[in-house]
Amino acid sequence: MAKVLMKGNEALCEGAIRAGCRAYFGYPITPQNEVPEYMSRRMPELGGVFLQTESEVATINMLLGAGGSGKRVLSSSSSPGISLMQEGISYLAGSETPVVLVNVVRGSPGLGNIAPSQSDYYQATKGGGNGDYWMVVYGPSSVQEMTQHVYKAFEVAFKYRNPVLVLADGVLGQMMEPVDLDTMPELSPKDPDWGANGMKGRKEPNIINSIYLQPEALEKHCEYLRDKMAKAKEEVLEYEELMVDDADVVIVAYGVSSRVGRSASQLLREEGKKVGMLRPITLWPFPEMQIRDLANSKSDRQFLVLELSAGQMVDDVRLAVQDDERVHFYGRMGGVLIQKEEVVDQVNNLL
Repeated sequence: MAKVLMKGNEALCEGAIRAGCRAYFGYPITPQNEVPEYMSRRMPELGGVFLQTESEVATINMLLGAGGSGKRVLSSSSSPGISLMQEGISYLAGSETPVVLVNVVRGSPGLGNIAPSQSDYYQATKGGGNGDYWMVVYGPSSVQEMTQHVYKAFEVAFKYRNPVLVLADGVLGQMMEPVDLDTMPELSPKDPDWGANGMKGRKEPNIINSIYLQPEALEKHCEYLRDKMAKAKEEVLEYEELMVDDADVVIVAYGVSSRVGRSASQLLREEGKKVGMLRPITLWPFPEMQIRDLANSKSDRQFLVLELSAGQMVDDVRLAVQDDERVHFYGRMGGVLIQKEEVVDQVNNLL
C-alpha cells in the first residue's frame, strides 16, 4: 500500500483500528472533532461500537466499563475535556484497566481557544487525578507518529494493564502529511483472561476494582502499581538525539515545537554553530539520565527548552541537568507558534 495523505486526527484513528480497537466513546470538542467523525464511520464498518456520549465524565466511565471487559477502547478529547476525565483516569489506573486516550491540546487555561498549545504537560505527566498513579505518555511530532504512537499505546496499555495517553496538539491534529500504514500490521487480539466479561467456565468471576478498605491492603496494591510502572519506565523510554555529541547548545523540545527546533538547529549547523537537539518521544518516562549525561559530558553545555506554554517540561530538564544556570526557556502561549527565527535568535544570544 502506498502512502496516504491524511489529517493527523484521522491518522490516529487508523492506528487504533490496526491495533485492534473496536470501540470508541467520546464527546465533541475542537480541535479533535475529526476523530469521532472518522470513528463514527469506521466502527460500524468493522462491527465495532461508536457512541457519542453526553459528556466527558460519561465518556471516561464508559471506557472503564468497556475497557474492564478486556476490549481495546479509544477516546479522544482536548484540554478542558481531558480535565473532566481526571477522576476516571485515576480509577482506570487504580483498577488496572488498559485504555488509550488522546489529548489534542488547545490553548488554555479555562475555555481558552482552539489554537494549538502544549500547556497540558504537567497534567499528563504528573497525574491530574487523585492518588499515586502513572501513565506512559507519548508526544508525537508528525502525522505518521500520531498513527504509530496510538498503535503502540495499545500494546503498552495491555502489557502493563494501565491507561496510556498520547499528548498531541492542534497543529498535529489538523495538519496533513503522508502516512505509511503498512508499518502497522493489523491485529486481532484475543480477549485477555482478566476481563470482566462473564464466567466463561471460571470458578470465580473476574473483578475490576480500585477500592481497598483496609489500609494495609491498599498499601500493598499501591506498592504493586508503583513497581509495575517502575518496570514500564525502564522498558518503554524513547527519545531522539540530533547532532548532540559536540553541541555547545542542546535544544530540548517535543511535539510540534521539536519540528521548529530541528529546523533551527540544522540552520545553525550550516552557519558553523554547534547546536543539537534532544526530543523526548515518551514524556513519561522522561529521558532524564540521557539529558544528565549530556550535561555531565561537557560542563559548559547549555540547554534551551522550547514549549508552547509558560514553561512545564523545562522543570524536568532542570532536574536532569541539576544546574539551573545552564537551562534556558523560550515559550509562546495562547496558540501562538514558535518561529524558527526566534529559536535562532535565542541560541545566538546563548552563544
